[in-house]
Amino acid sequence: MYWEKSQRLNDIRYDIRGPIYLKALEMEARGQAIIPLNIGNPAAFGLEVPDIIQNKLKDSLTELGGYTHQLGNIKAREAVATYATSGQIVGLTPQQIVIGNGVSELILMSMQALLNAGEEVLVPAPDYPLWTAAVGLAGGKAVHYRCDEKNGWQPDLDDIERKISTKTRALVIINPNNPTGAVYDIDCLQAMVDLAQKHHLVVCSDEIYDHVYYDGGSHTACAALSTEGLFLTYGGLSKNHFAAGYRAGWMIMSGDTKKAAGFWEGINLLASMRLCSNALAQAVIPAALQHFEEIKKSVSPGGRLYEQKVYAVDRINSIEGLQCIAPKGAMYVFPSFEKNRFDFQSDEDFVLRYLTERNVLLVPGTGFNHTDDFHFRLVFLADKEVLTKAFDLLESFLDDHKR
Repeated sequence: MYWEKSQRLNDIRYDIRGPIYLKALEMEARGQAIIPLNIGNPAAFGLEVPDIIQNKLKDSLTELGGYTHQLGNIKAREAVATYATSGQIVGLTPQQIVIGNGVSELILMSMQALLNAGEEVLVPAPDYPLWTAAVGLAGGKAVHYRCDEKNGWQPDLDDIERKISTKTRALVIINPNNPTGAVYDIDCLQAMVDLAQKHHLVVCSDEIYDHVYYDGGSHTACAALSTEGLFLTYGGLSKNHFAAGYRAGWMIMSGDTKKAAGFWEGINLLASMRLCSNALAQAVIPAALQHFEEIKKSVSPGGRLYEQKVYAVDRINSIEGLQCIAPKGAMYVFPSFEKNRFDFQSDEDFVLRYLTERNVLLVPGTGFNHTDDFHFRLVFLADKEVLTKAFDLLESFLDDHKR
């Protein structure tokens, strides 16, 4: 007898740690050194959690051995409410906030609490693939709306409206965007919020990079643009505080919350079933939300992330056959290669060969539900020395594969 995986997993993908990533692990096990530019994990590149947060974690070790409230401890939720209110989200109480083991858990929970079988969620293309996976796992259908590369990867508003149907329940907005690094114009954000309200859609706003902006950019919370409709806003410590392994995230419900009592009852049920999120990670949230000095320095001119972003874009655009739009936020670039110039069959073929021939790991663009097969995502968290080596290897690799 053989045991197969559940059929609900047949169409679920997560290429950031997919088959090509597993191939990289096999190569490492054989003693080959891999340059891992596939995942936004700051600690892997020496970007450390700020001391004030590390010290708070140490202080909490002897205090927090038990379960917390299923939605999170009250001090953490009060801190998130204060933080979100400073971002112009109005009318918040701690009872509208749930703390999770990272935003990933909360995305899964919210889709499970919201969707019935066959209902649809509008998700950007390209997207962070957990969104598409979460919709599918909840029994729904992800419908991908176009983001226009020629317009700086801004969402195509007409395409969004064309794809709204009687089955559509929610609109996902990822800003700054992963994988493109796009930052959406305020007029675009307002138009998406207006569309959602016109069609009674929940706005699911993924704002995990709300302090990772370059060139003077600043964040606008979608939920600050209206008090009508329903907003779910997602944030956490993983990127702003280089604390990906802490698994500390939150979801805020705001807007016309009186009409969402049933949904929130579902969130409470799911939160109770997992008992609580990591108590130690919850304990550092209040201190972290008063401390953004490191990330602000890093994304400013002369700062590490800023300079690595500039270097990555310049190097990519200097290589014949590659093109890249400079990101305005997040930690990634999403370049394309000219298919007619090289002998690659697809983005997956390109990424796999680059790994096996040069020991550098990327993620194919189709892994982010993009509509073509000649993009890829590259993480620029590595320091300049490592990036230089990766780009030198990329140039020689592409020379080898010219038609």
